[in-house]
Amino acid sequence: MSQADDPADLLTALEDEPDIDLAEILRRLVDWLRPDDPRNVAPVIARLESLVLALQDQPALRERLRERLEAGLEDARHLTLYTGIGLFSRRGFFREAAELLYERINPSPMDRTDLRDVLYHVFHDPDDAVWVARLPDDAWLRLLSALGCLSGEHPGVLERAREEILYALEMLSIWIAAEELEPELLRLDPSIAERNSAFVAQEREIAAYVREYRAWLQDPTCERRDDRHARVLLEQCAEQIEKLRTLSHSRGNSLSLTHLLERLNQTLARIHKLLDLLEPEESATTRATAVGLFRELVTTSARRHGVRALWQDNIRQVSRSVTQHVSDTGEKYITRGRQEYFGMLGSGAGAGVIIALMALIKIQIGHLGLSEGWYAFWSSLNYGLGFVLIHMLHLTVATKQPAMTAARMAAAIEQTERGTADPSKLADLLVRVGRSQFAAILGNVGVALPMALFIGLFALSVFEQPVLDSTKAGYLLDGLRPVAGLALLFAAIAGVWLFVSGLVAGWLDNRCAYLDLPGRLREHPLLRRLLPQRARHGLANWVGYHYGAVLGNMVFGALLGATGYVGYLTGLPLDIQHVAFASANLGYVTVNEGLALATFGLFLAFVLLIGAINLWVSFGLALYVALRARGVRIGSPARLLRAYGRHLRRHPAEFLLPPPRSRD
Repeated sequence: MSQADDPADLLTALEDEPDIDLAEILRRLVDWLRPDDPRNVAPVIARLESLVLALQDQPALRERLRERLEAGLEDARHLTLYTGIGLFSRRGFFREAAELLYERINPSPMDRTDLRDVLYHVFHDPDDAVWVARLPDDAWLRLLSALGCLSGEHPGVLERAREEILYALEMLSIWIAAEELEPELLRLDPSIAERNSAFVAQEREIAAYVREYRAWLQDPTCERRDDRHARVLLEQCAEQIEKLRTLSHSRGNSLSLTHLLERLNQTLARIHKLLDLLEPEESATTRATAVGLFRELVTTSARRHGVRALWQDNIRQVSRSVTQHVSDTGEKYITRGRQEYFGMLGSGAGAGVIIALMALIKIQIGHLGLSEGWYAFWSSLNYGLGFVLIHMLHLTVATKQPAMTAARMAAAIEQTERGTADPSKLADLLVRVGRSQFAAILGNVGVALPMALFIGLFALSVFEQPVLDSTKAGYLLDGLRPVAGLALLFAAIAGVWLFVSGLVAGWLDNRCAYLDLPGRLREHPLLRRLLPQRARHGLANWVGYHYGAVLGNMVFGALLGATGYVGYLTGLPLDIQHVAFASANLGYVTVNEGLALATFGLFLAFVLLIGAINLWVSFGLALYVALRARGVRIGSPARLLRAYGRHLRRHPAEFLLPPPRSRD
């Protein structure tokens, strides 16, 4: 062991400076323990063991160090440690972010009597969150025992901590009760203000518990109130919060509402932990709870050294509120039985007819000799109105599915134990998703391509004029080449826009529900004068059902149409390739140029490759956001792939065709 690692040197240095306070003693101890690699805690455990041995070898020094630590802990303020760390702020995201930024620029002086500031001072490295979380409980307990903090011979710190915990319990329970009148919650469930809700009942029970606990501390012969009823009421609060979260899916969510519900859940969890700490008889469970709370406080405090953690927490919440609506829609895009499968195939085929016509209209727009700006405008309008028509006719564009199905998969993973997917169940879901995607693509391409061939031949036979001139045909054909024509890059760009449009549609649906747009339209003063009640209600219902999808499709069309124009303005190679439009363009080019069968087959393969990129990019982005928003993970990719392979080996036909009867 090097001299720098020698615990005797550390203890001697602390002994030689009797004037340093609690914060500085703890900071030096943690600085000495901190590993070079936060992911490797073996050096920390070794140093802890050497420190424990050194303390045992020097009992007098150990006693003086314990006295200094206990004196600091007895004089310190504990309340903010329990109520201010690990709980979302009541001030909201933007104000808290601004204050954090100001603190980084012009930090406030440290309050050495406040344990929250002491904790922030001691664990000052953002990587502390990593190694503290990895260090086992028994390592911390062994250190505390060596310092004499668990002996029970000096109850001053314990009494101080109990009093602060009791006060924290009262404050946290009052915060929960006060949220009952929060307008966001009343909007979701007005009945919570019309009865003795669990929010208020838990505050009364916690207040009685704290009052009798203090009386028991003063006179141990008094009967101490049991906390079981308080925990029952806290569970009822948790059920009410979950009910409110479910209602927010249908009645609209917001960042502030999601932030509020998450803060309530955090507060309930903190109350449960504080109740565990107040168990009168110290046990292994109580010690484990104390260490777990300590780890949670340190981890959260270390993450608060920057705005990034705050940003991640809040973006995760708002992403969840958006992706929830997308997830609800995604269920209908995952077929189970053959009836649903062939229904998907038929809806994809119907969309293929419209897409072939949309591709023709875009070609004709190009023949008008418009400027680049007007060409982008009319192309965007063509895309947007075409996709809206497809939606209104209840047809399916294959590449619109991934953003929906990815969110549905994330929701399915969240429902499993510990937020990790069951490989076999997820593999089955993947098979059904892939099969549904195949049906939709087969319907789109299998009809858009023949439809384009038919239109091209019809134009030649009736009007004796091809749909395309040779220059335009060559341009469209070159655009299908994966590398030379940058088709894969352009397909990836289209995949990004598919993902973005899915989020936009989810956000708009959420806003429609949050603002109760149908209800506003039903009672709008101007509409009441212009429309009869039946027409007004019909309009309101139509908007409520189609609002997000219609505007989302218009946004998608605008993104597709504007990409090439942005490339023209910037001089960058920017454009889009969409599998359905690429297949229609191939049909028009085939008629115009008379492609040989081998050449046609090669470019058809290029079209399918474009479709794969469309799907992979949009699905990958949507799944990533949905998983992050819900705080879940797929688990081991290798296990998932093995489960997927087993499923295909046992039921190979199910990759393309569902079984006669659903396995659900």
